[in-house]
Amino acid sequence: MDNIKKLGFDNWFEDKIDSGKLSEQTIARIIAVNKNSFIVSNGVKDIYAELTGKFLFNSDSAMDFPTVGDWVYVQLFDDDSLAIIHEIFPRRSLLKRKTPGKKIEYQLIAANIDTAIIMQSLDFNFNIRRLERYLVMINESNILPVIFLSKSDLISTDEIESKKTDIYRIVPDIKIVAFSNNKLADIEDIKTLFTPFKTFCLLGSSGVGKTTLLNNLIHQDLYKTQAIREKDGRGKHTTTRRELIVLENGAIVVDNPGMRELGVISIESGLDDTFNEITELSEQCRYKDCTHTIESGCAVLKGIEDGIISNERYQNYKKMYKESLYNEMSYVEKRQKDKKFGKFIHSYMKNKKDKQ
Repeated sequence: MDNIKKLGFDNWFEDKIDSGKLSEQTIARIIAVNKNSFIVSNGVKDIYAELTGKFLFNSDSAMDFPTVGDWVYVQLFDDDSLAIIHEIFPRRSLLKRKTPGKKIEYQLIAANIDTAIIMQSLDFNFNIRRLERYLVMINESNILPVIFLSKSDLISTDEIESKKTDIYRIVPDIKIVAFSNNKLADIEDIKTLFTPFKTFCLLGSSGVGKTTLLNNLIHQDLYKTQAIREKDGRGKHTTTRRELIVLENGAIVVDNPGMRELGVISIESGLDDTFNEITELSEQCRYKDCTHTIESGCAVLKGIEDGIISNERYQNYKKMYKESLYNEMSYVEKRQKDKKFGKFIHSYMKNKKDKQ
């Protein structure tokens, strides 16, 4: 048990152990996912892992599959060189988003995260509206958010403080760290923020310096970096799979591919926490079912008029709310179709078996 504690297995997870499973299985953590294959760690070694056929058959959606950070019950074979994943532990937290493009499905980012670090660079990438999207996703998962602002050597101190002030207007109590990957003192200061045996997740667009920061934290160039395009500040995707890394001090970091599209599904609590001033004002609306668009007696519209809420922030809230409702309805409809199809296949296979 001491070995997996080094990977973040604390009392919360210990209370969830099904001791009956431990006679034939052991506990491990998913440290890498690459399509349908996994790497797990038992705190002693990293082991290639696959899912059981039963696991695959009983999984209806992406939510049922393991992701980086998950704790799982595994059975070890071939001198502990192969692990078969039988079951996922209860999740303390789960970061997820809508899959990119038109497909309405969840894409899992990472599980059992304690702190999510939103990383933006202080150049073309800095965007308050995108920052709000990340905050909604993190707050929905009940994870502590922190903001890292990279490339601080590219702008003046006054400009940095101005951008920090813009962030504090929407999230007054959040931790913000401005730094440069080119300054050793900045990296040393950042290292102190990573608590031993806690799990952190790096989130942000391509080109903001996540991979460079990770290389600086582990003192090795294990991960490739690529130049960004000068015309728009966008970088190519460097990280292609989600991966869990343990730092020298015992802190655990999940690296993620850069996200250019951050779609949302079912984010009511995340919206409420992120846009709390809008939520609080909405309780003063004349009508309980107020849409905050055209109604007389709408406290939210009055708040915009009085300057309590910026119009840009309100428009982003409204956009995400509508997007979430549409995606949630589409997702529920899709799941109902999938279940009907599953029942049809089950019935077909049963009838076929009875006739044999």
